[in-house]
Amino acid sequence: MKPKSIIIGIIVVLCAGLGIYALVKSRGPASTTGDEATVSSIVSVQTSALKRMTLHRYINGYGTVEPAPATADKPAADAPLAAPTAGVVAQVNVAEGQQVTNGQVLMKLNSGTATADYAEQQLARQRKLYAEHNTSLKMLQDAETQLALLRITAPLAGIVVSVNVKLGAAVDANTVVAEVMDLHRLVVKTDVPESEANELKVGETLQVLTQPPVAAAVSFVSPTVDTNSSTVRAWAALPPDSGLRPGQFVPLQIVTAVHTNCLAAPEESVVTDVAGRSVMALVQGDEATQTPVQTGFHENGWVEIEGNGLKAGDSVVTVGAYGLPDKTKIQVVSPSEGETSTTNSSSQAQ
Repeated sequence: MKPKSIIIGIIVVLCAGLGIYALVKSRGPASTTGDEATVSSIVSVQTSALKRMTLHRYINGYGTVEPAPATADKPAADAPLAAPTAGVVAQVNVAEGQQVTNGQVLMKLNSGTATADYAEQQLARQRKLYAEHNTSLKMLQDAETQLALLRITAPLAGIVVSVNVKLGAAVDANTVVAEVMDLHRLVVKTDVPESEANELKVGETLQVLTQPPVAAAVSFVSPTVDTNSSTVRAWAALPPDSGLRPGQFVPLQIVTAVHTNCLAAPEESVVTDVAGRSVMALVQGDEATQTPVQTGFHENGWVEIEGNGLKAGDSVVTVGAYGLPDKTKIQVVSPSEGETSTTNSSSQAQ
């Protein structure tokens, strides 16, 4: 073959290859179809429905169970008993855990000048003489006073929670020999931060969050602020069968306000936009529209809301609501109970 023919053949092959390459380049990458573009612009979200419900405002805190303090018509429910005079314990009539009545003699003392038995005999004698008009009222009162100094009696009905002395122990007027407590009259005391105290009023519901919970009503709110802790002391009388014990430290809530039949939304559906407003994504057909709202009470994952045109049953975005642009095409996945699995059926339900 002639060299000229070979050269011409090579040139023809090169030209054909260049033509094929140019044809492929001119077609470019496969274009995206309209359906694929639509799918890529749809955002998957979860939704829930607005509800009418009752919401509460709370003060949350902790308190201590204690015997009830004295009131205008009742003595304190706790009575530490001191010896009336210096002496020696001559008789102990009670044990810890024993139920006693008001006025019951718990202990007797012997002093340096008289014994309890002698004082009882002298009082009996003076009473007899006074009845026969053979002694003065002063002598009778002196005998009563002498015996009272040698007796330790219960000032209220209750349980003996401690006995601190034994037979033969020496005591004086500063010695606490026993303690009696009425376990049916207990209160829970709490210290409320000064910033929340203005919401606190007598009669409001307090709930001790034990198992089971115990309900009570606030019976006292201090008019002063503790300057050391910036708190206000409050307490509530517990029911007699509360099952709580003095000294117990308990969590509690105080209901300071109640809103009934208010429109509420799941807390996760209310987000803050770039302007700092509270908004929620309202589902309208296959689209989520940003709707400004005002919020109120929060309770158990729900928040009180107000907004133009909002009503119970409206569907709002929960999961996926944060940062969701306005007028976004959405697809509902894993919907809440009562919601449908696609936005089209959700739209029909509205």
